[in-house]
Amino acid sequence: MSWSEMQPLLSQGTIDTLYMVLWSSLVTVAGGLPLGVLLVLTDKGGLLQKRPVNKVIGVVVNIGRSMPFIILLIALIPFTTWVVGTFIGPTAMIVPLAVGAIPFFARLVETAIREVDHGLVEAVQSMGGSIPTIVRKVLLPQALPSLIAGLTTTVITLVSYSAMAGAVGGEGLGSKAITYGFQRFETQFMLITVGVLIAIVTVIQLIGDGAVRLLARRGRTS
Repeated sequence: MSWSEMQPLLSQGTIDTLYMVLWSSLVTVAGGLPLGVLLVLTDKGGLLQKRPVNKVIGVVVNIGRSMPFIILLIALIPFTTWVVGTFIGPTAMIVPLAVGAIPFFARLVETAIREVDHGLVEAVQSMGGSIPTIVRKVLLPQALPSLIAGLTTTVITLVSYSAMAGAVGGEGLGSKAITYGFQRFETQFMLITVGVLIAIVTVIQLIGDGAVRLLARRGRTS
């Protein structure tokens, strides 16, 4: 396969991969962030201490984290079809990608928030701060560097998930690697596809690390 033949395939695969990862990341944050906060608030000693609720959320999150993504992808085909009308294509893949990543990100959010100094929470409570105020003004801002680091890890995980999605009707670089690199024995195309995925992951990691360092510097100077 010549470069002129590979270029449009790689370009479209990269666009589809970034599309899937971007939208699934947004859905993951929307679902995983409040889930992680609830895991902390409803735990023993939490501001909303409700152990039964905490146990249920914990079980759901653990089940979601323990299921291999390729199995989850197949199991969610009826749900994906119900949500978007099809289970094939980059838009359809956003559903299983987000469902697979939300429990993962929720645990990272929980870990980040548990690192916040409890003394700050008590100080705001003593001044009459409500639970929503404590979450918005203390927990999330104080945990922001760790949350960004967790989000970076989650987005990179979604890149690898999106590559696997190519095996089950998804588009993107994974699909192109399977169709043209593996099934047609185009080793060069396969290697280039892997190189593009590595480049995407490297850029995401650099952006995430840079954001964490910037937040850490601002925290020390404030």
